[in-house]
Amino acid sequence: MRIEHDAMVLVADGRKMLFFRNRGNSQFPNLEAETVKYQDNPADREQGSDAPGRAANSVGGHLSAMGQTNFHDLEETRFAAEAADLLKRRALAHDFDKLIVVAPPAALGEIRKHYHKEVQDRLVGEVAKDLSNHPVPEIERIIAMS
Repeated sequence: MRIEHDAMVLVADGRKMLFFRNRGNSQFPNLEAETVKYQDNPADREQGSDAPGRAANSVGGHLSAMGQTNFHDLEETRFAAEAADLLKRRALAHDFDKLIVVAPPAALGEIRKHYHKEVQDRLVGEVAKDLSNHPVPEIERIIAMS
């Protein structure tokens, strides 16, 4: 996939958002970081303190177990929605004309759920890979091969 000059590239996962701008051209991309956002999201065992609750069933007087809430997953989902919201705000401000989104499959799916029409209109590609901890030249190479 070609990264056009001045295209925005979002590389994200459940804890990190990296906004890059291509200062190079489509043959020789040069991604420069514009915004880096981290989220502290400890493991679920460090966020939850209580066991799942129980509720009285109105029929028969039995107790029903409540499902365990995974706070870590909830926070990753919220973070993906926040990434989509940032894309929306930047698209509405005409901050970019072309956009490539790179994220692990689950995070990409969650971000997609929240795409605004203005973001969708500018989206030129998606890469379903976790590249948030890769060096920039590697990110450029992997996108170019996609």
